[in-house]
Amino acid sequence: MAAGPTWGMQWASVLSNEASTELATTGAAKSLAARLDGAPDLVFAFVSPHHRDDAPEIPRWIRETFAGVPVVGCTGGGIIGEGREIEDEAALSLVAARLPGVDVGVHELDDDLPSDAEAWHDTLGVMPDDAPCFVLVPDPFSFEPDACIASLDAAYPEAVVVGGLASGGRSPGSHVLYAGQSVLRGGAVLISLRGDVVIDPVIAQGCKPIGQPMLVSSSDRNIILGLDQKRPGDLLREVFAELSEDDRRLFRTSLFVGIEMRDQREYEAGDFLIRNIVGLSPEGDALAVGGRVERWQAVQLHLRDRATSAADLRRRLERQVESHPRPAGALLFSCLGRGEHLYGTAGHDSRLFTEVVGDAPLGGFFCNGEIGPVGGRTFSHGYTSAFALFRPRSRE
Repeated sequence: MAAGPTWGMQWASVLSNEASTELATTGAAKSLAARLDGAPDLVFAFVSPHHRDDAPEIPRWIRETFAGVPVVGCTGGGIIGEGREIEDEAALSLVAARLPGVDVGVHELDDDLPSDAEAWHDTLGVMPDDAPCFVLVPDPFSFEPDACIASLDAAYPEAVVVGGLASGGRSPGSHVLYAGQSVLRGGAVLISLRGDVVIDPVIAQGCKPIGQPMLVSSSDRNIILGLDQKRPGDLLREVFAELSEDDRRLFRTSLFVGIEMRDQREYEAGDFLIRNIVGLSPEGDALAVGGRVERWQAVQLHLRDRATSAADLRRRLERQVESHPRPAGALLFSCLGRGEHLYGTAGHDSRLFTEVVGDAPLGGFFCNGEIGPVGGRTFSHGYTSAFALFRPRSRE
């Protein structure tokens, strides 16, 4: 894939399935150098578990081509690069960015987070007036992303935060994270960008709404006790009765609840935060869901399957193209449950991105959880593809 547009900001993506970690890394770095007009300011590296033993050496090998460049990224259960997706095989993806007029910060985090907004500003050296954007890559075994996301949102209420949890390992310490000049076995990497850069997030949760939005008339934390003044079980039966046979089959196996994230009177797909349904009491008077709900908050039932997920992603990418300038480059943080597991074929979301958005360099990985905004707030997700589309602010 060609490098991104040459108006200043420039991105390039290379994917290697070479089995040797050193050969994969050095070869990919040299390919990046040939596609860029100068040295990059940042390199993202995403590597499959097949390279785990030599993964700590990857930044050193990259810097043999790009001296001193900060390297960020992690191990992933599936790897995305050059518009392709490789699952269950050796793969390494490097995404390089030349970012003129952009201040890049790479920060190592642990669960001892800054205590308040002012502490965040001091720790990162970034103020809300800087109009920053962030990429967050946590380790799922040693870091609680939700607390970090909520704290970041409070400190930088206008900032976009996108990212994904490292994957491919099965125990603490089995993931590798790259944090600039450091290699980590836990915690999280936070990349701050400010200046002539914007991240346009595209968050595809892959669901379609069924029935009508309902108001929570009674609740206790994540337990819905009343919907439109009725028992939750009664409302579920009413919705089920109106579905087609195909949707009834999905209702039995792929039913989710969408929770309203902004106060409005009309809703459409994407206006809800999708969460799992944990269970329904035998009497039908209590519905447990995977997120906190408040009284008088709107909720709506949703279904998910491959056709719905594909249509949802296409719709969101088309809206992005209609309303925003073309990106210089992009990162994709996709759920391990998507890809071949969902679509039955490799590379679906990457191919659709190229078809709709164009040949902007794209790289990323399959995650243990995806991070991105819904309704103006940042959340961790599942079964989602979270795109971060990068472009210069000066082209707005």
